[in-house]
Parts: sequence; C-alpha cells; structure tokens
Amino acid sequence: MDAELIKIHPVNPEPRKIKHAVRILQNDGVIIYPTDTVYGIGCDLLNRRAVERLCKIQDVKPQKLNLSFICSDLSHISEFVKRIETPEFKILKRVLPGPYTFIFESGSLVPKILGVNKKTVGIRIPNHTIPLAIVELLGNPLISSSVKNDDEIKEYTTDPEEIWQDFKNIVDLVIDGGAGGNIPSTIIDFTSGEPIVTREGLGSFPG
Repeated sequence: MDAELIKIHPVNPEPRKIKHAVRILQNDGVIIYPTDTVYGIGCDLLNRRAVERLCKIQDVKPQKLNLSFICSDLSHISEFVKRIETPEFKILKRVLPGPYTFIFESGSLVPKILGVNKKTVGIRIPNHTIPLAIVELLGNPLISSSVKNDDEIKEYTTDPEEIWQDFKNIVDLVIDGGAGGNIPSTIIDFTSGEPIVTREGLGSFPG
C-alpha cells in the first residue's frame, strides 16, 4: 500500500494531523517530514522494529548507524549524551533551535536503546514547528537522516510530492510542509573538547 501524503501547515501545524503522524510512529512507522534544512526520514528512536526498518531503507547496518536524534529541547538532549560542558551548553542555548547537528559522546542510554555500542551521537533541534510538534507529542526523539537524491547534481530533493513518488512504497507517511531546502545542517563535533566544524551547511559557525 502506498504511503500517505498529507499537507501540514509549516507554521501552525494542525494538532489532529500531528496526532496522526505520531500514531503511525507508535505503530513501527517510518515517516518523511520537513525540517529547517532538508527533508528528513525517521522513526521513533525507542521503537527497535522501526529503527531496523530505517536501517534497511538507508541500507546501513546498526553498527554503522550515523543518524541524528531530533530532540525537542536542551533538557531532552541531556538524556542521550555523556555530558555537556558549560561552554558547549552556552553555544547550544544560543543557536538552537537551528540548522545544526552537534556530535557528542553517547550517554549510557544510547547503546541500550539501539542495541549497539555507539560511541558518538548526533543531536538536532531543528527550527521547524512540524518535527518539534511531533517529537513533543511522541515523547521520544526521532532518529533521523536527510532525504537524499540519487542525482549527483541535485543531492537533496526539495519537492514533497517528488519525495512521495520516490518513497511511497518504502515509508508509511510523507508530510508536505512546503518546499524543502537543499542545504543540510552544519555539523559541529564536540567530542574533542573543542568545537570542530566537520561539515559546513546552513548554520554559520557559532564561535
């Protein structure tokens, strides 16, 4: 059966549609949704069966999983990372929600959740009402990756209807929140004690 394609208002998301997306996630679902950068594909972090499905879709083994956790706020982040030093916390507080992925050492919960010993974890709080509303209602982070295009020139698909055509036989729901961006998040690695930009994206370096 084809995935659903539903429009959700990008500024004032309709609560019943957010509830519908959350119900799908709670039933082992994998969804595609807009963010403040590119469209993302993800599932409930705490749903092991859904995470296995996501790994299969992304063609990656759980041990090689380098996906981000979409969290709702800073207190949510602290549950999944080993520690956040004061200078790091000040940077997070200044730029989040925003187009950044921050790499931290994993907290003790992460290997228990994923069933693999992941030493690092990427954390995102996107500046977009739809994923934030979903995560808040779900109560768990989404484990997420960018929706990429096989075209070498056009790396990211920006049209949600085109995304639906590409993924309708693979995922359960595609959320149309308007045209997506084609520049990914900036990745900043905190694991060495100093912030290191490992990918320059939409966010400027918050030094």
